[in-house]
Amino acid sequence: MLPTEGFTCFPGQMWDRVLSKVKKAVVFIDDKCAESLHWNGGATRVFEAGARNLKQFSSFEAGGENEPKAVFVVSTLLKGITADIIQDIVGLSHFQYCVVFTTVAHSIHLLANNVTVELEGNPVFEQFEDKLCEWMGDVNYTAEVMHAPVVFALVSPQLLLAPTFAHLFPLLPRDLETINIKRPEKKRFGCLTDVDLRSLTPELQIEIKSLASAVNSMFESTSTREESFALGPMSRLIAGELANHPQAKNRRKTAPNKASIVFIDRTLDLTGAAGHHGDSLVEKILTVLQPLPGHTTDVQVDMLELTNLQRTPDSQTTLAPGCLAQTQ
Repeated sequence: MLPTEGFTCFPGQMWDRVLSKVKKAVVFIDDKCAESLHWNGGATRVFEAGARNLKQFSSFEAGGENEPKAVFVVSTLLKGITADIIQDIVGLSHFQYCVVFTTVAHSIHLLANNVTVELEGNPVFEQFEDKLCEWMGDVNYTAEVMHAPVVFALVSPQLLLAPTFAHLFPLLPRDLETINIKRPEKKRFGCLTDVDLRSLTPELQIEIKSLASAVNSMFESTSTREESFALGPMSRLIAGELANHPQAKNRRKTAPNKASIVFIDRTLDLTGAAGHHGDSLVEKILTVLQPLPGHTTDVQVDMLELTNLQRTPDSQTTLAPGCLAQTQ
């Protein structure tokens, strides 16, 4: 397989890892992972893999009495609100077998739990497996927790998007003021380019490390050693995190393929990014049509013109909208 083909196949391969576990299961998926799935075969692919049902990741959802297996796909750490929602769903159901996939790597879970040393195995995931069995009501039931970086959306063979990180925005001058307020006067940063990762909020550190981890997983899958370039303070932090990733160092020694990756803070090109010039059909589509609910990368296409329905106030809710993503 050519390296370019490997990048194209990577999102689907990660979803294959998830779908291998969904047979006869109720699948609960959060919005960010659902958007990635939307571009990688959609709900149809989940049901073709044998799933019984597909539901929103919400405390108001649950499995039926005759549904003993659940699969959770989430884009967050397995703590806080995410853990609470899983506990709520399991508590309202009759599961005997639970599988949890998170896009956040185990090493980042260690960091979030203030563990700075390398540990054997996946102790955080193993502890969460014990919690799942406790919530299911029997320690002899089965629970599995795994990492699957299902964060990329395959828009075309030449274009991958990462909707999971759509809200990750470059640092601005006002962010420098916020960072410096919490630092001693002699240790304050003079400009954004001086800011290091440890000075950022824990939440932002997790986001940057998660993005670097996902990119590293893609390079590992394609046996690629990268050369990184960065334009802008945030991009420099992301590129630095990728360069210092523990698994990346070993990969670069043995990977046969080469690639260059360029990180760019779009605030350096804000005029172009915010322009509405209408130079292409895609730009017109994305600026005129409303986004799909809960999505950042796809839009609602009015399908009413393809039917005999009359355009009335009620017709908008009668027909489901089309979209740009294709199932095949």
